[in-house]
Amino acid sequence: MDLRQLFDDLVRFETDLWNGIDAQLRHDCDVTLGGLNVLLVVEREGSCRVNDIAAALSITVGGASQAVDRLEKLGHCARRPHPADRRSSIVELTAAGRELMTRAGPVFDRELAARLAAPLTATALGHLASALAVLRATTPHAPDPGQHP
Repeated sequence: MDLRQLFDDLVRFETDLWNGIDAQLRHDCDVTLGGLNVLLVVEREGSCRVNDIAAALSITVGGASQAVDRLEKLGHCARRPHPADRRSSIVELTAAGRELMTRAGPVFDRELAARLAAPLTATALGHLASALAVLRATTPHAPDPGQHP
């Protein structure tokens, strides 16, 4: 097994997958895939902290905060004070954010089906999902450079 080739194939596929879905979302819904990813976390959680978004997406807290700032400026989410922690805030979808999710969700699902499910059998897709889950579970996450140990 040529692990360097496997690495190249995996990284290049991820790049092509991201760029293709991002282009379609920008065209159809005027949202980036990065923005949609943040909104998907907020939608799934109902309300969450920036730290929760960072952890869910394996990005830095600073990156998550900047993404929330951009989405907040666009009116798709809002921050409100955390009821139990004055140092933190809660992020929630706005009505405009929920409407965007109603439009962008089907585009995202359609792109995933075309780019992942269509080329693979259900068995192959299941094997891929299982293998990626094992790799993610056994790979240590890089520390957030903005956080102190």
